[in-house]
Amino acid sequence: MSLIRVENLKKSYNEASGKLEVLRGVDLEIQSGEMIAITGESGSGKSTLLHMMGMLDSYDSGNIYYSGKQINVKDKDLNGFRNKRIGFVFQSHYLLEDFTAEENVAMPKFLATKDFKKSVIDSRKLLKTLDLEDRRLHYPNQLSGGEQQRVAVARSLINSPEIIFADEPTGNLDSKHSDELINLLMDLNKKHGQTFVIATHNQEIANKMDRCFILENGILKETTK
Repeated sequence: MSLIRVENLKKSYNEASGKLEVLRGVDLEIQSGEMIAITGESGSGKSTLLHMMGMLDSYDSGNIYYSGKQINVKDKDLNGFRNKRIGFVFQSHYLLEDFTAEENVAMPKFLATKDFKKSVIDSRKLLKTLDLEDRRLHYPNQLSGGEQQRVAVARSLINSPEIIFADEPTGNLDSKHSDELINLLMDLNKKHGQTFVIATHNQEIANKMDRCFILENGILKETTK
């Protein structure tokens, strides 16, 4: 059974010039432990698709299944499901400026468990794993771009999610830190078996994944490396 299955997903937006069809019927099936790349030009709908699969946004029609169970985006328990089973890494890290690295990472676990002490302990463990132990009490503006993104990765992992969606995670990094981040994600995948779906315009990154897809004209197609 696949971890996530998307069937005929459609999404459009109403604009002054008319209806803009972003997704025209996307189908995708992802197995547990896979690393998937979704490529395409800016504005092609990569972020939209990730937001739909991660249940951050609604879709016009179609179905999404997690472990064979259909997901209803209007379900009142959706926030809890997403917080415990899904992780997100964005191009803009969205760290809370008034919180330390340690507190930023701990926040999703605290929201899920209400256990602040355990959340902080697990946050410290993750930051140590990502070579950020000595930066745990620093605030985002005291961290480099690469460090901020690693904190964002740690935050996405704190609840041990089944799947992590990464939306252009290297977009604001130089080539050195970009390589370091992708290698880190691949290492986490090998060690913990977590599933990653990475939206990227970087074909070199895409080629490192298990499978690669391209989103063009609202249609998703698998490509060969």
